[in-house]
Order: sequence, then C-alpha cells, then structure tokens
Amino acid sequence: MGTRRIHTKEFKLEAVRLATQPGATFKATATSLGINESLLHSWKRQLVTDGGQAFPGHGRLKPDDEEIRKLRLDLKRVTEERDILKKAFFAKETK
Repeated sequence: MGTRRIHTKEFKLEAVRLATQPGATFKATATSLGINESLLHSWKRQLVTDGGQAFPGHGRLKPDDEEIRKLRLDLKRVTEERDILKKAFFAKETK
C-alpha cells in the first residue's frame, strides 16, 4: 500500500491550470506531476463546481457546509431544550 499524499490548494489549482492550457492533456500533465489522471479530473470538477471555495483543506468545510453544520447543531440543542421543557411542564400538570 502506498502512502496518501496531501496536496496544497495552490498545487491543485496550478495542476488544473496546466492541464487546461491549450495543447496540454490531462494525461500528460498528471504524468509529469506524478499524480493519477482521474485525480486531476476530480480536482477540475471540484473547481468548476465550487469555484473559489474549492479545496478548503485540512479537514475544514466549505463556508456553506460549515454554516449548515452549525445550524444543525443549533437545531439539535434547541430541540433538546424544548423536549426538556415539555417533560417538565407535563410532569408539573400531572401532579
């Protein structure tokens, strides 16, 4: 098994730029950079899809995904608080 290499955002952007230059091919660019051609295609797709938010790196999420994560955590917390209050209210009424 090979070790997993980590590439910087700058490396990925430059690799895609090189591969999309006139006369360049993804196969030749990938070979010269020592990466798999499918990885280079994947980076291009990410760049086209996410634009400037592509390749956040080091386990970080894109800003939109980070906001969704925070909102889900807030919703979970508020739902738990509501459930606790419901239980307390109905427990008080049954006495």
